[in-house]
Amino acid sequence: MSSGSGKRVVVTGATGNVGTSVVRLLAEDPEVESVVGLARRFPDRTPPGTESATVDLGTEDGSLTRVFEGADAVVHLAWAFQPTHDPAVTWRTNVLGSLRVFEAVAAANVPALVHASSVGAYSPGPQEERAVDESWPTHGWPDAAYCREKAYLERALDTFERDHPGTRVVRMRPAFLFKRESASEQRRIFGGRFLPGPIARPELLPFLPDVPGLRVQALHTEDAAEAYRLAVRTDVRGPFNLAADPPLDAELLAKMFDARPVRLPRTAARAAIAAAWGLHLLPASPHLFDAVLRLPLLDCTRARVELGWRPQRAATEVLEEFLHGMRAGAGAPTEPMRGRKVG
Repeated sequence: MSSGSGKRVVVTGATGNVGTSVVRLLAEDPEVESVVGLARRFPDRTPPGTESATVDLGTEDGSLTRVFEGADAVVHLAWAFQPTHDPAVTWRTNVLGSLRVFEAVAAANVPALVHASSVGAYSPGPQEERAVDESWPTHGWPDAAYCREKAYLERALDTFERDHPGTRVVRMRPAFLFKRESASEQRRIFGGRFLPGPIARPELLPFLPDVPGLRVQALHTEDAAEAYRLAVRTDVRGPFNLAADPPLDAELLAKMFDARPVRLPRTAARAAIAAAWGLHLLPASPHLFDAVLRLPLLDCTRARVELGWRPQRAATEVLEEFLHGMRAGAGAPTEPMRGRKVG
């Protein structure tokens, strides 16, 4: 435990979309004495009251245990989305790196581990359109590396909890997370570094593809970060779904863009994505597209009741803010989130 009256929290993946928000909110919390942010590269600046350290989980040399010693909680957010054409690389960082984090948490006797799982860890949703709670199976969609890795870590945490019952383990399972500052990073990750931001302007999209079954939930990154802060402060365990209403589908998006939805068969949409991915024109893989089509809707009752958490922004507000950021080339002063305007 920390020597002072406040908590000492270590955050992995501190320079990414979620990490930058989590570090800032924890640093502002009067019950948190110190925050240590870990990332592969130092940020240009850090919030007051925080420290930074560099670590590559894909090649970690055992120093994690020393960093974790004396911590009251570890928030594990680090994740690599690319290269999608070489899943062995992401497996080393995401799965083997996470296992190193779990082992170091145990070796350092850290009382709490808050792990970033995902809606992508869930098995395909039910046939009927209903939201699922945290008891829904977490076997992922096996053909998509992202889902496969998230689901594998759910099983690893099952074993960790059995072997280390004294460690409080929290698993966050959020929907898609966006904020203005993440726009450039997420455009590069999913659309490619040369995708022009102005394409997100409503006047340039008179038609919107309507793919049957394509419906997702979104959440503002700051709202997700608040759930992580509450999980550090609150004596809770287990998984928590995190999402905002309403679910986003082609009909709702068409109204937002003042565009006309045009039905596009799944096979045609997948073929186009597969062709672009095969030519290395699009980072997002057709396997991830398959998984997104099967994601369940999330019931967030448990987070509301046990964490006292509620999203402050509707999913439509989240998407509008993100699109504004995409057009402006918005970013943040960390290496993963560098702003860049294209087009």
